[in-house]
Amino acid sequence: MTTQNLLVELFVEELPPKALKKLGDAFAQVLADQLKAQGLASADAAVTAFASPRRLAVHVTGVADRAADKAVSQKLMPVSVGLTADGQATPALLKRLGALGADASVVPSLKRAPDGKAEALFFDSIAPGVALAPGLQKALDEALAKLPIPKVMTYQLETDCEQPGWSSVQFVRPAHGLVALHGSTVVPLKVLGLTSGNSTHGHRFEAAVDPVVLKDADSYAATLLQDGSVIASFEARKAEIARQLAAAAAKLGGGCQPIEDDALLEEVTALVERPNVLTCSFETEYLDVPQECLILTMKANQKYFPLLDAQGKLTNQFLVVSNISPDDASAVIQGNERVVRPRLADAKFFFDQDRKKTLASRVEGLGKVVYHNKLGTQGERVERVRAIARAIGQQLGGDVLAKSADSAAQLAKTDLLTDMVGEFPELQGIMGGYYARYDGLSEDIAFAIEDHYKPRFAGDELPRNMAGVVVALADKLETLVGMFGIGNLPTGDKDPFALRRHALGVIRMLVEKDLALNLADLIDMASVTFAGISEFKKSVVMDELEGKFIFDRLAGSLREQGASAQEVDAVLALRPQRLAEVSQRLNAVRAFAALAEAPALAAANKRIGNILKKSEGEGAAVDASLFVEAAEKDLYAAMQATVPVANGQFDAGDYTNSLQTLAALRTPVDAFFDGVMVNAEDPKLKANRLGLLKQLHEAMNRVADLSRLAS
Repeated sequence: MTTQNLLVELFVEELPPKALKKLGDAFAQVLADQLKAQGLASADAAVTAFASPRRLAVHVTGVADRAADKAVSQKLMPVSVGLTADGQATPALLKRLGALGADASVVPSLKRAPDGKAEALFFDSIAPGVALAPGLQKALDEALAKLPIPKVMTYQLETDCEQPGWSSVQFVRPAHGLVALHGSTVVPLKVLGLTSGNSTHGHRFEAAVDPVVLKDADSYAATLLQDGSVIASFEARKAEIARQLAAAAAKLGGGCQPIEDDALLEEVTALVERPNVLTCSFETEYLDVPQECLILTMKANQKYFPLLDAQGKLTNQFLVVSNISPDDASAVIQGNERVVRPRLADAKFFFDQDRKKTLASRVEGLGKVVYHNKLGTQGERVERVRAIARAIGQQLGGDVLAKSADSAAQLAKTDLLTDMVGEFPELQGIMGGYYARYDGLSEDIAFAIEDHYKPRFAGDELPRNMAGVVVALADKLETLVGMFGIGNLPTGDKDPFALRRHALGVIRMLVEKDLALNLADLIDMASVTFAGISEFKKSVVMDELEGKFIFDRLAGSLREQGASAQEVDAVLALRPQRLAEVSQRLNAVRAFAALAEAPALAAANKRIGNILKKSEGEGAAVDASLFVEAAEKDLYAAMQATVPVANGQFDAGDYTNSLQTLAALRTPVDAFFDGVMVNAEDPKLKANRLGLLKQLHEAMNRVADLSRLAS
């Protein structure tokens, strides 16, 4: 058995750029995993993926030409079925052995071993290791079958002379070449009508030779670069583009920087085989259009990299990643400048046309746009958002904030009717802010309109002013409550209305802005605005949205931030309605858990909870005169001294010291359970002791459910 490095390449027509990296990684990983599973490659074999617009390839180190033989133990059948009373093989056993290529001569060597309640016969043999050719064929077939292909293409293959005609093949794109090299030896494979060899094709226009002949597996990347003018590695090509972008920007001076967009960088990497960054420009008159519009049209439509100055303002220059490197690039530059000009002209036209109508004049038009067939029009939705925003604004800032939030909410969706947002939906909110300023509205209103979709994604910034926070909260609450009310709940990975993102947005604003708002009251307030919609079910909203969904999102967010599941469970078990307090409660629980008294008190708290559950409805107001045992008198006295102090600290928001104060009850609590029978025969004694435990339980569980800390 010899080992050498392996190279497999599938040469195809241009692959879908947004899927290329995922296709390349999956092809390499599945093929390598299959080789390892068959024993052809070791578990620590290095796997290198290659992916360019016209190829998927993988390099695997230390691949054997044949896998090692393996000892195999096969269960045959129960002893009682395989052997007669005198130990002779039965016909059933002989038949089974024959199927395995053995005969009666191996019967004496069969192993007996327990198998459940019975004893079974086992046949030990040596399974020869798979040869590389069939093993690699299986691995390649599996890799192609498991490719995450976004959309399959069907194309025709011409059959051989003996079978004239055509046959259909399905793959992501038509495949035209297959390379399989084990060292310098071609491994015979067949797939998609192709037979493996040692040659491929380089750059469509700039390859030095065609075909490109590969000497061995290890020379793949270097040979493709030298003879084929192709950088085969996706990551190497991406790094080269980033380097060239930075160098081109630096050459212009003035602190210019290409816009940072990793998704755009990856897509462009998937469009070129040998990148060449060129600097282009457009007329400065287009800079009068909001830069977001120009940036979006250059990125989305042309895959260009806009250039920003040192202050972050758009310049009239941009970078193009070309797939060719002519001696004179002027024609390429002029071509790209000619192509982008109509796009920028369209953006300017939309901007000029939109400003002919005020946002206020567009409000009526929202009543003609359907939002949801069960929830009415955008106009009706806006009225609900306004009502919620007024109520929240009144709570947080009185009449002034309520009025400001109402004005912003009324206009927040009007930019949906503009030409610019119709062309570029990603600019909703942003264009509303620009048009609000053009209409002469205040910066507060413009910011609120622009920011009311925030946070748009994980890590996004929150609205910049309180009016924006109020409208954003109202908008997200209206969406959540409305969709839950009509039964449009997220399922599995399906969340077409982005309800998980909306819930996290609500949580972030309540927490990070430290808003003195009650979650249940907010949801109830939003629910009121849906009165009159027959299919709206408020009970579902309160049970599913307020009771589970938002707290599930909060729990996941807290765990991602480093809180332990046990701590999160303890705090959220109480369903604290002011979410801004949750982090303080978590800190208090964390500090409490570090105390020596914590385990005993958590266990006692769990025990008390179980006792009270079994005695539900029993218990009475505590009467000190009914105490008999010294331990219950001591506990009562300790509680009288400790609980009022802890409650005062809790009411002042000092959750950490509140729990620390209660930790002093450990000794009397332990003594109580050691020396007092709660379920006394005397009903009055029992009720009094249950009442004492109930008071203790309530006092200890104001910050968190401490029983959740018990191991």
